[in-house]
Amino acid sequence: MEPIKNTAALSAEKLFGILKTEFAGYINSKLDSGLNIGFAHVDDVINVLFPDVIEGIAFSIIVSEKEITVTENHISPEYNSGLLEQQLNDFLTLKAG
Repeated sequence: MEPIKNTAALSAEKLFGILKTEFAGYINSKLDSGLNIGFAHVDDVINVLFPDVIEGIAFSIIVSEKEITVTENHISPEYNSGLLEQQLNDFLTLKAG
């Protein structure tokens, strides 16, 4: 996916806090689900885990002053990660824009 413009100038630490407090509610309401979501943050990288759905780290978010980039982490083809990635990108666009 295309990088997202970081017009709100979110730092990785700030975005990590937003993800931890708001993303689960956002995606669960959009998908009418009860997904369990985990996050890990080191420097400018935030790893996103969906342990009930995908084994290991699903996505990495790289945050810079100008943009936010989401990368998929070698997810097995047996997992349909497209919908999760789209919801993550929509949420990040909402918060960064």
